[in-house]
Amino acid sequence: MKNFYELKVAGLTRKLPLIKLNDDLTIASFVLLGDAELTHCAAEQLAKKIDFDFDYLVTMESKGIPLAQELCHFLQKPRYVVLRKSIKDYMKEPISISVSAITTSTPQELVLDGSDAQLLKGKKVVIIDDVISSGGSVAAAEKLLHKAEANVVARVAILAEGQAAKRTDIKFLEELPLF
Repeated sequence: MKNFYELKVAGLTRKLPLIKLNDDLTIASFVLLGDAELTHCAAEQLAKKIDFDFDYLVTMESKGIPLAQELCHFLQKPRYVVLRKSIKDYMKEPISISVSAITTSTPQELVLDGSDAQLLKGKKVVIIDDVISSGGSVAAAEKLLHKAEANVVARVAILAEGQAAKRTDIKFLEELPLF
């Protein structure tokens, strides 16, 4: 067996290292952070799939941040919102929810600053992520945004991993298999 998976996405090719998470599951490790070329090209392609009206992009810390930044450029949106992994001292009346994801061994927290919650209240938002796999992060983000009274109109990612590729409620560029 090869020790990498060759991914073709947005006109680019990347060799992703295979990482064994446990005896039954190996993943191809897709790390968007630092890959400016891939972030730019993927955002350009994803922007074409967001051909509907919305107010804000929302992403989760941290891998979705550069993608949201680039998508704002292509979609001509001046601002996006980041759901943080912990409460920060600067936050006013933050709201939070716990989340579990395939690549994290312990539960984490998603936090929305109260001022961002006010900004999103009653608005149409698109959740952005690099990879949707089990869907835990996106589901938690959606619950948190529901608490803020935002209306999630779409869920968008570069890759849909494993069974996520069969979902009809997400938009993505390519499938990423599980091994």
